[in-house]
Amino acid sequence: MPDKITAKDLRAKSDAELSAELLSLRKEQFNLRMQRATGQLARPDQFAKVRRTIAQVKTILTERAAKA
Repeated sequence: MPDKITAKDLRAKSDAELSAELLSLRKEQFNLRMQRATGQLARPDQFAKVRRTIAQVKTILTERAAKA
């Protein structure tokens, strides 16, 4: 995952691309949780960044659904 994904970048993607991005982020979140549980998490700040990006993607998808 890139260090910083902006809302502008996310809004430029299609719904299908956002859904794929959400799936990818969920998998990454799971992997980070497993690393944290086993004590192997090298960058604890990454967990918060992934959570924040998931929230951004879900917000954009919800906004688009409300407009449709």
